[in-house]
Amino acid sequence: MKVLSIQSAVAYGHVGNSAAVFPLQRIGVEVLPVYTVNFSNHTGYGAWRGPLISPDDVRDVILGIEERGVFPQIDAVLSGYQGGEGIGDVILDAVARVKAANPDAMYACDPVMGNAKSGCFVAPAIPVLLRERVVPAADLITPNQFELGFLTGTEPDTLESTLVAADLARAMGPRTVLVTSVERPDREPGTIEMLVVNDFGAWIVQTPLLPMKANGSGDVTAALFTAHYLRTDDAADALARTVSSVFDLLQRTHESGERELQLVESQEFYANPRLQFEVTRVR
Repeated sequence: MKVLSIQSAVAYGHVGNSAAVFPLQRIGVEVLPVYTVNFSNHTGYGAWRGPLISPDDVRDVILGIEERGVFPQIDAVLSGYQGGEGIGDVILDAVARVKAANPDAMYACDPVMGNAKSGCFVAPAIPVLLRERVVPAADLITPNQFELGFLTGTEPDTLESTLVAADLARAMGPRTVLVTSVERPDREPGTIEMLVVNDFGAWIVQTPLLPMKANGSGDVTAALFTAHYLRTDDAADALARTVSSVFDLLQRTHESGERELQLVESQEFYANPRLQFEVTRVR
């Protein structure tokens, strides 16, 4: 399996490609990482160094990959945070080129915009770009509950309203929607859920809610789910494997007391997920 992953990169810590690439490699996926920034660390620290990579330079790297004749072998294009409209155009062009070479290839988009606690933290043009152009081109999207609401113009909170919002998102183009960080009022205290919806049904899984914030965990989630789903074409199985790996990664990170994901230390959790959480069909 080959994945073209167009995302940010940092030298210190794990977000973007610096979070997604190693877990994919550890489960046997060949990753072609293309960087949109090359920062010293993620911007949550308030200070960082390094360049934004211009859309033209990103496009040039992708063109060089295409010239190696590898596009027919690419099974998925994966994208995450999009810092500007120019990068969005480059990603959409890459998706079109890959799909022309391999019509079976998937485009998996994590439509990063914000979260319920911080609100929307991207430039005002980005949600419009995602809603009007990027999401309609995707086969799989992995928004959190807040982002799902932003995309669909709804306020999903209950299970039913989240399912309705997921169907509205699927009507925009993607056949599969993975909703992360689902927090409904009637869930068990101290828990959080993840929900996946496709043409064949909807499944939910519940885990303990760890008292921490972990930059990059969404990038790991999107990457692992994409790979598992590609391999099995089974949304429930992909959900079970992804949630197991990501929870154990987060738990190890929390126990370490470190701010950054313990990505390398948790590698066995990707290769051999414990499957400790029950996935329930809800539709």
